[in-house]
Amino acid sequence: MSVRVRFAPSPTGYLHVGGARTALFNWLFARHHGGSFILRIEDTDRTRYVPDSLEDIMEGLKWLGLEWDEGPGVGGPYGPYFQSQRLELYQKYAHILVERGWAYKCFCSPERLERLREEQRRKKQPPSYDRYCRFLPDEEKKALEAEGRNYVIRLKVPLEGKTSFHDLIHGEITVNNVNIEDLILLKSDGYPTYHLANVVDDHFMKITHVMRADEWIPSTPKHILLYKGFGWEPPQFAHLPVILSPTGKGKMSKRKTVGPDGRIYPVLVREFKEAGYLPEAMFNFLALVGWSYDDRTEIMTKEQLVERFSLERVKSSPASFSYDKLEWMNGYYIRQLNPDDLANRLVPFLQRAGLQADFSKIRPIVPLIQERIKTLSDAVALVDFFFQEAISYEPEALVGDNMTPRESLEALRRAYERLVALPSFEEKAIEESLRALAADMGLKAGQLFGIIRTAVTGKKVAPPLFGSMAILGKDRTLARMEKALKLLEKLAA
Repeated sequence: MSVRVRFAPSPTGYLHVGGARTALFNWLFARHHGGSFILRIEDTDRTRYVPDSLEDIMEGLKWLGLEWDEGPGVGGPYGPYFQSQRLELYQKYAHILVERGWAYKCFCSPERLERLREEQRRKKQPPSYDRYCRFLPDEEKKALEAEGRNYVIRLKVPLEGKTSFHDLIHGEITVNNVNIEDLILLKSDGYPTYHLANVVDDHFMKITHVMRADEWIPSTPKHILLYKGFGWEPPQFAHLPVILSPTGKGKMSKRKTVGPDGRIYPVLVREFKEAGYLPEAMFNFLALVGWSYDDRTEIMTKEQLVERFSLERVKSSPASFSYDKLEWMNGYYIRQLNPDDLANRLVPFLQRAGLQADFSKIRPIVPLIQERIKTLSDAVALVDFFFQEAISYEPEALVGDNMTPRESLEALRRAYERLVALPSFEEKAIEESLRALAADMGLKAGQLFGIIRTAVTGKKVAPPLFGSMAILGKDRTLARMEKALKLLEKLAA
């Protein structure tokens, strides 16, 4: 049978990197085996539904390059791929379980269930349904249904024995049936719970391997019982290791992660995109969160990852999320980009920052910054001075290292005169002229260049000075130096 896997998110929130990693592993497994990757939307929890989360999930998957073979917008032979459009199927099969003695109708009111929970809390017992309706006489059940009493359908778990399944990552897992609750399968409003819907859908969508977070391990024996009740062959299961925070202490947050440096780091795929991470870097990095090819290979193309991926190398222990490693990897991928490609990717980040940037303006700057940025957003603070008519800085920043304001004024004045006299305002000519000036004045190159850098860019740290000046052009460079000379004159007075 051809491999068929699914990613089945609930549109109750935006795509988290944990969910993205699950989707990625499923996608890699499908592509490695020449199988199919299905996107199914589990949208039956209407109380927690977030209207724009579906678009966010789908856009996040596409951004990462995880195109699905069947699902929303694509179709397929086993649709519909929204659970809210499959309610009749779940209702039918819930009642089939009742008919076969694998489930029963529960008429307990919310008030009775709350009293039960109160009593269990008082006795410090774990919350669990007491199976009251399981043992009601048939006549009483029929009477309650005849009077229109609302009911849910619960799984009728065997009271003895054990339930086992083999996990492709964790091995053999066995639980005593006495520890499995008679969970709700179909709610009184006709909507299924996750447990019923995912089993029915995985069967009818012919899913061969269920790869999901290991937080679902406790639920899997319940699903095995459902497969038994239906008389269906269960898929193979592989529960993926939990992703830990960068400190390794606790599960990675769903909302925000605060690093040791106090910074708030992204956790949603959309946040990584907005922060300037490249999709190819995120793809490579996420593949290594809980999986490895060997103990040394880290940079791999999508094609290499497809070829090399196997469940045998997925770790069973939790995996930490290293922002430092991701940043390093992102910087590596930025350095590999064609300069035209990088320029196009930078444009929206500069425009979002309010800079009047387009491809023609940013392309000449790319060679100055490509080796220096680790994320696309890093470029904004480095290059904003190219797009600003006026730059601002403290006048004291114009004073060179171990120099007085008067000495700095003289150095900048002579640099200005040299630049005015240059017949060609190109990078090489600018550098040769200013290095000669530093030698003539007995200054270290860094002293003179630091003064000029502040005057021209307004920054202590900026792209290479001479290339920046050449791109700014002679008129803009000299105009900024004139402003700086006036400021230094006031300081030196």
